[in-house]
Amino acid sequence: MAAAMHAPIISSYNNGRIRPLLDCVDKLRALNVMQEGIQLPTIVVVGDQSSGKSSVLESLAGISLPRGQGMSTRVPLIMRLKNQPDPESPPEIHLEFNGKIVPTDEAGIEDAIISATDEVAGCGKGISHTPLTLLVKKCGVPDLTMVDLPGITRVPVKGQPHDIYEQIRDIIMEHITSEESIILNVLSATVDFPTCESIRMSQAVDPTGKRTLAVVTKADIAPQGLLEKVTADEVRIGLGYVCVSNRIGSESSQDERNREAELFDTHPLLSKIDKSMVSIPVLADKLVSIQENIISKCLPDIVKKIQDKLAANLEELNALPKTIASVGEGFAALIRILNSTKRSLTKLLLTGDFGEYPEDTEMHIIAKLMEMLNRGTAFLKSENIENEDEISDLEMGLPGFLPHRAFLYTLQKRLNRASPVLLKLVGDLWAYIETGVINVLSLHCENHPQIQSGATRAVESIIAKKKEESARWVTEIIGMEKLGIYTCKNNPQGMDLATAFDAKTGMAAYWEIVRTRLVDGLVLHILFKCQKLVEEEMEEEVVKDLTAPPSGGGGIERMLEESSLVAEERERLSKRVELLQESQDVVAKIIGRIVPGDD
Repeated sequence: MAAAMHAPIISSYNNGRIRPLLDCVDKLRALNVMQEGIQLPTIVVVGDQSSGKSSVLESLAGISLPRGQGMSTRVPLIMRLKNQPDPESPPEIHLEFNGKIVPTDEAGIEDAIISATDEVAGCGKGISHTPLTLLVKKCGVPDLTMVDLPGITRVPVKGQPHDIYEQIRDIIMEHITSEESIILNVLSATVDFPTCESIRMSQAVDPTGKRTLAVVTKADIAPQGLLEKVTADEVRIGLGYVCVSNRIGSESSQDERNREAELFDTHPLLSKIDKSMVSIPVLADKLVSIQENIISKCLPDIVKKIQDKLAANLEELNALPKTIASVGEGFAALIRILNSTKRSLTKLLLTGDFGEYPEDTEMHIIAKLMEMLNRGTAFLKSENIENEDEISDLEMGLPGFLPHRAFLYTLQKRLNRASPVLLKLVGDLWAYIETGVINVLSLHCENHPQIQSGATRAVESIIAKKKEESARWVTEIIGMEKLGIYTCKNNPQGMDLATAFDAKTGMAAYWEIVRTRLVDGLVLHILFKCQKLVEEEMEEEVVKDLTAPPSGGGGIERMLEESSLVAEERERLSKRVELLQESQDVVAKIIGRIVPGDD
């Protein structure tokens, strides 16, 4: 009698092959590998409210689930069914949620699920995306893992959110969209299948029905026309239909199966349906077979995705700034950074070698500087400098001025107009040089952000001094040019500057000499200052900043500290790597069992 009570629903697939595959997927799900974007093959149970979803699951698991008015399933319920081969062993049942494992028994399942649901989704009638996991290890149940989702309802009842339909739809779509999901669509025989909301949702993600299996409940209540419904297949169910009779009251699993078998054997209408399309045992057999096929098909791809994700996360982790364990290591890192930065800047700022960054024109610093100088000094030949009124005054002679004095007066007026232009130009040049130097320094500091802020501060300090030096140089050179008319060359066109024989020609010729001196001097000044910056001053200023007392904002000890952002990223990546390595170990133990068979 005991053996009869524990007679398994199925036996053809409980042959030791499916259980390791299912355990593998269950372990991956428990590791939460899906948060890495790796989808797992899953049987997802969907259905309109009151379609008989709970009855189907109860029949498969041989247990009782919460029932009542309104929505009884408010969170995804992952049901892990394990066949217990020994009929004398008591069932093992527990719930897993919020990091807890809560043991229960068959009599306490309903209360345990309700209590856990309230803890996860809150008391009342709200829903949540956070799943519960129910493990049922019992003699006679099929080896299956299914995800039961809230029943679809369009009209909220008292206590439900006004957008309950949208919330339920979002949860369902989250689980059935993946190509790895098998959709178990529960339909009531009492309704027209095309009107079922669950059909509309499954068709939206599986239009051909290739991964949808339909179980038709309440066959005994609405047998009329059921054969035509399941054979016509108006709603495109690619994996077929299975018709079942709902559990009645508190009848035992064995009594239920006996009654169901008799119904489909003797009922004048239901007996005409092919036996491969009726009964809970047939449904269980189909689900286990489909589950084995989908896991075997998907697992090699899952292995590759885990490997790819692991490699990518390890690469990101290794690319993070290296931790510095001692002051000595800090100094060594600093010297390496400064040397590599100096080499790059020598090429980019002094010699014009752009081989390190051939495509990045923003890094071609010296070329950009020459372009800025050419544009800036073009003003010295513009009409704004060569003022025609001044030439006329010079040719006519200025009242009270000797010709030489008139010539010098005109020259000084030109220099006065040139001075602010040159001052602005050197400011722009040093601003660009500062940006370029900091960009290069940042690239060499990217693995050591502890150094970057101090080094940047040092460069900014140097450049500020350079701007002041160049501004003084411009003021001095303009002042020198104002002192008098001088050139070591022959006087232009034999002109006697003192008599201003041809004032207009002489001014043009002499201004060309002055302009050339200003431009050449400015170029040489900037290049010389850049050379000093790269070869000496930058290194001195950076070392000075980082060896200053910590109270003053410096301190080589700061290099031993890791920024909170980097520390958080390191911890995040380390956890992901650990998860993926565990996942890799899990699939490595099983993959060898299925690959040869797939070949």
